[in-house]
Amino acid sequence: MSLRLIITITLLSFGSLYAQNPSPDYGNDPKAGSFYNHDGVKVYYEIYGQGKPLVILHGNGGSIRSRANLIPEFAAHYRVIAMDNRCHGKSDCPLGYLTYEQMASDLNALLDHLNTDSAYIWGHSDGAIVGLLMAIHYPKKVKKLLASGPNLRPDTTAIDPALLPLLDKMWAVVKNDSIRSKQFRLLVDQPHIEISDLGKIKAEVMIMGGDRDAIRNEHLLEIQKNIPGSLLCILPGTTHFVYADREKWFVEILYDFLDTSSRRTTTAQLLARQMK
Repeated sequence: MSLRLIITITLLSFGSLYAQNPSPDYGNDPKAGSFYNHDGVKVYYEIYGQGKPLVILHGNGGSIRSRANLIPEFAAHYRVIAMDNRCHGKSDCPLGYLTYEQMASDLNALLDHLNTDSAYIWGHSDGAIVGLLMAIHYPKKVKKLLASGPNLRPDTTAIDPALLPLLDKMWAVVKNDSIRSKQFRLLVDQPHIEISDLGKIKAEVMIMGGDRDAIRNEHLLEIQKNIPGSLLCILPGTTHFVYADREKWFVEILYDFLDTSSRRTTTAQLLARQMK
């Protein structure tokens, strides 16, 4: 296998690394899929199932197909809205700089188009960043957010430094590809979310990561501590791809978080009650 192929598969597709043997329908299903035009950009989405809406947001270099193994599971419980972020999958990639804020605006407009006033959101990696921006800038649209593998800034206070040499190799491969280079720039230039903005989040949020994540566990804790009332979940023996490394655990935790009231009582509060 060539170096180009290895790097492309293992690095660029942060959110799609584990999309093995996806169904040929997901991501290209004429019965479930459609386009919505937002500010001149055609955004592709597919809808499956019935019930409370659950938006699924893929990671960098991914697409709806990246979640093909989980869509049937979630569609049995929710109305799944799976979306290709701009410059990914079947969505348009317009000229100019690509930002997470644009992606969040696309999703907000899509939910308006679908007459969906609020939704559950599971976003992974880049999708988790978009989920945080949705909760900050479009708070009424987010009922609950499970953000797996997010980061607030693109530096080594947030990201494992061991990734940096790999990113250098990746840039050498993708720099002449207009779409892949835009995806790459997201990884190294963005996001820039202020800690103070996290305090604006009103939705129930769970920050999730692996104990061997690409995102430092200290950074995941930093995010969780600054979102009022949020939950933290670090799964043992897992990488950045928690949903694939521990799929059974991930699915059970997602259901518990979305379908039940969050447990926020501290140990001190519990003991204080028992001593009364």
